[in-house]
Amino acid sequence: MSAPGATELLAPRLLAGCRIAIAGEGFQDGGIAAALRDLAASVEPLGEAQLADEDAGVAWARERAPLRALIVDSRPAFALGGHAGLDAALELAWRASRAVATGALIEQEQPGRIVFIGPSCTAGEHAGATRAGLENLARTLSVEWARFAITATSIAPGAGTAEHELAALACYLSSAAGAYFSGCALELTS
Repeated sequence: MSAPGATELLAPRLLAGCRIAIAGEGFQDGGIAAALRDLAASVEPLGEAQLADEDAGVAWARERAPLRALIVDSRPAFALGGHAGLDAALELAWRASRAVATGALIEQEQPGRIVFIGPSCTAGEHAGATRAGLENLARTLSVEWARFAITATSIAPGAGTAEHELAALACYLSSAAGAYFSGCALELTS
């Protein structure tokens, strides 16, 4: 079950019938995955094994189509920061988005969403650079894939952002209502 309040402001069954891929730790039983399930979405965990090879990632996405959205939680990949964390977080975001877009979102000819979740501003050295990189990736993909009706956004959590707040925003951005946002970063101040 998700944290109290994670989805209470969103319409019940907002994501009914939607399949949403999650890369990173977001697919664990709590947090984002639980909030998605609370809103009647089907959660498809996209693990490191599927992303190790480009063809395997595309095949994974193709087998799960149609997909409504991809949520990439880069926080665990970033870990404690530094150059290695920066590289790992951005590599995860790119490999996951490329696989899901190529394998499912572009071919299904229906609107799709990509949501990147960055590390907290206090997560360590290069957290700011990682957040900026995810914002830049969202901006670039929103232009490149607009012709396929794919939107891309990034979320930059604040130092005190609660997991249920982050989950609710990721769910909203994955919904049809979240299609209004594309190519932007939503910076949370709490």
